[in-house]
Amino acid sequence: MQSDIAIIGGGPAGLSAGLYAARGGASVTLYEELFPGGQIAKTPLVENYPGFPDGVVGYEVGSLIQKQAEKFGLKVEYAGATGLVLEGLQKQILLPDRVDTAKTVILCMGAHARPLGIPREDELVGAGISYCATCDGAFFKEKDVAIVGGGDTAISDALYLSRFCKSVTVVHRRDEFRAAAVLVDLAKTVPNIHFALSCVPLSLKGEKQVEGLEILDKKTSVARMLPVSGVFVAVGILPRTELVKDLVKLNEAGSIVTDEFMRTSIAGVFAAGDIRNTPLRQVITACSDGAVAATTALEYCACHG
Repeated sequence: MQSDIAIIGGGPAGLSAGLYAARGGASVTLYEELFPGGQIAKTPLVENYPGFPDGVVGYEVGSLIQKQAEKFGLKVEYAGATGLVLEGLQKQILLPDRVDTAKTVILCMGAHARPLGIPREDELVGAGISYCATCDGAFFKEKDVAIVGGGDTAISDALYLSRFCKSVTVVHRRDEFRAAAVLVDLAKTVPNIHFALSCVPLSLKGEKQVEGLEILDKKTSVARMLPVSGVFVAVGILPRTELVKDLVKLNEAGSIVTDEFMRTSIAGVFAAGDIRNTPLRQVITACSDGAVAATTALEYCACHG
């Protein structure tokens, strides 16, 4: 199958790219292995997406954008690409049963948070375990929470959460932070931010909802329970770049490097959403990236016949 634009990944970035590209008159095929919406489909309630004053179920966001895009001709293929050939004027999308081609490719495979790897972590996602303070912090107003991590994201999240949470305990496995000194110094001045250094998470307390986080002091080998209602995990983001890690330029964190027009290091190949070098990973920024990538891809198609 031949398309003007092939989109790899059906999260908010990919679906928005599909909407803008299809509405722009291109033939567009989106390849999604599982279901529309990406990670947002697993989110019980999204409160910070404009236009929904009462919030919206995550899965509904993806479904609505898909329906809107299909109205303009977007074709969705529920198949995962096994490989890509991105050089040249005709890009190839390798599928389990065939090879499709396209003039341009927009990479929207997203990213996922690195988990803590402790028992019952998966069970309690959305019930006290969160990988996004910006997304879920407001659910924990006047509550005690912990954040695990020691980089810029962890400290920035702690500062953000301290505005409305009763207390924030930063759990870090080392004595020193990887975060910028200016952030750490600022966090140390905030009365409701506390630190548990040289500590690692062991287990979670609570059956249906997080009620505590057990941590181990590596220096004393003594475990203790933090009575918290929420645990925010900020130990790294893993971009889903397996298909392209040897094809396009990546930064040190493994994200695809793009310019402001979402162009990658290969002509005719674009990237949008959480997979690229972005300062904020939110539904609204992913949608914005997708719109920009599609617009640039349409211009590329017009220039290259």
